[in-house]
Amino acid sequence: MAGAKTRRHAAAEAAVAAATTPEPKQQNGGTIATRDAEDDEIEIEYDGPKENIFLFWPNIIGYSRIVLAIVSLYYMSLHPRTCCLLYSISCLLDALDGYAARHFEQSTRFGAVLDMVTDRCSTSCLIVFLASAFPRFAIIFQLLISLDLASHYLHMYATLSMGGSNTSHKSVDKSRSKILNLYYTNKNVLFTVCALNELFFISLYLLSFSSPLISPHLLQQVPSHAAEAIKEGAQVNSSLLSQIFTNPHSAAALEMARINKMDSFWPWVLCIVSFPVMAAKQIINVVQLVKASRWLAEGDVAARRAAGLPRKRKTN
Repeated sequence: MAGAKTRRHAAAEAAVAAATTPEPKQQNGGTIATRDAEDDEIEIEYDGPKENIFLFWPNIIGYSRIVLAIVSLYYMSLHPRTCCLLYSISCLLDALDGYAARHFEQSTRFGAVLDMVTDRCSTSCLIVFLASAFPRFAIIFQLLISLDLASHYLHMYATLSMGGSNTSHKSVDKSRSKILNLYYTNKNVLFTVCALNELFFISLYLLSFSSPLISPHLLQQVPSHAAEAIKEGAQVNSSLLSQIFTNPHSAAALEMARINKMDSFWPWVLCIVSFPVMAAKQIINVVQLVKASRWLAEGDVAARRAAGLPRKRKTN
């Protein structure tokens, strides 16, 4: 009797298991969906053509931005016009990849990260050059790079860890920060601030080709035949650098090679016009850094409370 009851129980359990775990539906030879009764999750297996995220149009535009930025770095030391042209095209393509993502419905997390990393790296490389071109202000440029990288990293990390993996770093609620909400959600504001911020650093780059400041101790005595070849207000032939400087690849030698390659009027105009927006961009970076830090701290407090921390110490 007990054995029969056990068999009936086993049969009932098997029936329940069969009812709660349905077989996957088949369509065109592929599994469409299955359902797990315990965690109520649905797993979908797509039976259409496989997509290659790396070959999406917005990402291809992102790769071209990287190539243009690298080539502009090659020309950065001595060819300001070529460098500015390539660097500016790379920056302008930043707006095009967003349009392509919306037009082709190809917005991806990889593309968003690629876009941000390209922006941070290209701007950092330009500022590194400015630090070498204007060594007296090197610490300012170093702080600008640090602020830019730290604020964006913390903002991205806080968004992913606190908002979830599907939350975009541009989805900032007004309750958290009105400034960041306006900056990230208004495309016109975002484009204008980013464009003028880059324009400021580009104008400083161009100014380095018109106002050299050479430290006297980096120079050695100029041979008479080399001195005769140098005319006041004329460009210096790069072949003379090895005769003038102890190290033709030194900062002073490259600075001398940049003399009078460009008039300083328009770079000064661009620098003055774009400076207020560049300063505002640094304020936004500070706000972004502070808000992200506080958001992470709020998550830490909640996690510690859920874990029962801090524990009450027993008093004797």
